Amino acid sequence: MSSLPSASPPSPLLLWLTRWFGSWVRAVDAGTLRADGLAGLLGAVLVLPQGIAFATLAGLPPEYGLYSAILPCAIAALFGSSWHVVSGPTNANSLALFAMLAPLAVAGSANYVELALAVTVLVGLMQGLIGVMGLGSIANFISPAALLGFTGGAATLIAIHALKDLAGLPQQAGHGASAVLLHLARHLPAAQPGALAVGLVTLAVALALRRWARKWPFMLAGLAAGTLAAVAVNAWGARWGWAPVAVVGSIPSPWPSFHAPRIEPTALPELLGIAFALTIVALGQSISIAKAVAARSGQRIDANREFVGQGLANLFGGFFSCYVSCGSLNRSMPNLEAGARTPLAAVFSAGWLVALVAVSAPLLALIPMAAIGGLLILVAWSLLDLARWRRLAQLNRTEFGIAAATFVATVTIRLETAILLGTILSLVSYLYRTSRPAMRTMGFDSMEPGRPFVVLDKAAGGLPECPQLKLLRMEGSVYFGAVQHVADRLHELRCEPQPQQHLLVMAKSMNFIDLAGAELWQAELEARRAMGGDLYFHRPRPQVMETWQHTGFIERLGRDHVFPDKHSAIATIFHHLDPAICAGCRARVFAECAGAAFEPTPEERRAGIGPHEAGAQALAREDAPPAS
Repeated sequence: MSSLPSASPPSPLLLWLTRWFGSWVRAVDAGTLRADGLAGLLGAVLVLPQGIAFATLAGLPPEYGLYSAILPCAIAALFGSSWHVVSGPTNANSLALFAMLAPLAVAGSANYVELALAVTVLVGLMQGLIGVMGLGSIANFISPAALLGFTGGAATLIAIHALKDLAGLPQQAGHGASAVLLHLARHLPAAQPGALAVGLVTLAVALALRRWARKWPFMLAGLAAGTLAAVAVNAWGARWGWAPVAVVGSIPSPWPSFHAPRIEPTALPELLGIAFALTIVALGQSISIAKAVAARSGQRIDANREFVGQGLANLFGGFFSCYVSCGSLNRSMPNLEAGARTPLAAVFSAGWLVALVAVSAPLLALIPMAAIGGLLILVAWSLLDLARWRRLAQLNRTEFGIAAATFVATVTIRLETAILLGTILSLVSYLYRTSRPAMRTMGFDSMEPGRPFVVLDKAAGGLPECPQLKLLRMEGSVYFGAVQHVADRLHELRCEPQPQQHLLVMAKSMNFIDLAGAELWQAELEARRAMGGDLYFHRPRPQVMETWQHTGFIERLGRDHVFPDKHSAIATIFHHLDPAICAGCRARVFAECAGAAFEPTPEERRAGIGPHEAGAQALAREDAPPAS
């Protein structure tokens, strides 16, 4: 008797690789390597102009942008969670780094570079600690509205700073948006026609390809066209009186060398604050991008592992001439669409980039700064996402206000303060919403058998309420911030001209209570019993019951005052209602009312009207329009 061949167990090496890098290791084969190699080539082509442009935006020599797209890109992919996110320099990180370090040192100077590398190491340490300690969920507190405002503000700053290079103007003294705009206004007559021509050629070619040939690397093509235009201007522009167009210059090495950052110990406290702000910004970007890519690929993201990968990338990158990196949406989405199958696509991208820089460094030296400025303006325009701003304005005015406030703060104040302001505004908005939980009056809309409960506030032609029993549905948590609102509403119900003495709270949607919430219900219980009624609950959640158990409220309330369903609750509470009031009641909304004594008025007795007819006439009178 033959037996089926059993699958061979995985090798110890494969198990070790899977443990350290993830389950994608098992999927690697010749097909995935081919797909990842081609996707990596596209990634290397895309990052060439972006790396140079972003390093310039960060106030660093251009080669640092390329360095930051090599080692951090590979490490973040291998040790992170996402299979498709490509990390490296980004516009937001570059601008944030420039804005925070510019007051401490002259951009591009040796001291500035040392500070940037030291901050990168500190960011890596903080990101890694956040991931190791399982605190990845803190990034969720940066709301999408705050991120939208921050991104829009960063895009505006990118465009403002790029205008200087686009116009071929000298470096300005200040670094803020107002200082740059003032500098541009003062020196606008000195704008270089050659630089403007190169920038416009770059923009025109990139925009044309992005619209009519989407599969082409439009940014690289625009940069190539701008470089050719700069060569032409520098060769023949003097005939028209045009000044030479500034270029990037030589790139010393295609591979970053090991270098330990050297800083003064006295600068460490301020660098820690800057690193913390950059950590929050970078993690917010990374996890948002990872989630966006995962929504397309169907992959599940582990936020803590993603943060560990980003932390290792920045920690080691800071010792190899790399500045702060994180996930890049501009390269991650094309990586996915290009057919990348595993994180090896990002590793291939880093390898291809080294090769391209090694063989084309003399050509890269000819790249004009005006072309980089044109590309940055294009990137800024893409980041603004005006369609999303319009949708947010239509859907939620509060969220739109948060985004707008974060936008203004990003443009006018320090970036770390802006993102902190946006986060605080989002949390305040959330606390305000949750501090006013909905409290809806419930009842019936017909006398049909099996009739469901409805919200009387919204039901057209609903039955009248029972004069003795209030049905109230709680929708939201009753915590310290919401206690005053809930207490005011309960007080209003007790102070009505003819208040209902008994209260049945439908607590299925009361998700959480704290000590203040428990004390609120204790006060309501005492108030209800003092007015001759009582308090009851329908289906409170286990967490709520546990809190009541610990505070002793459930014993004072009585376990027989908590019901598993509304019908049994009404059937039990009905026997505690005042029969005298029931006899004169014309509402008759409960099924139990049919068996209660009914005392007709003399007119009803003469007309032979019973309890059901009286209830129907009472309802008709309530629904009738007012007399003119």
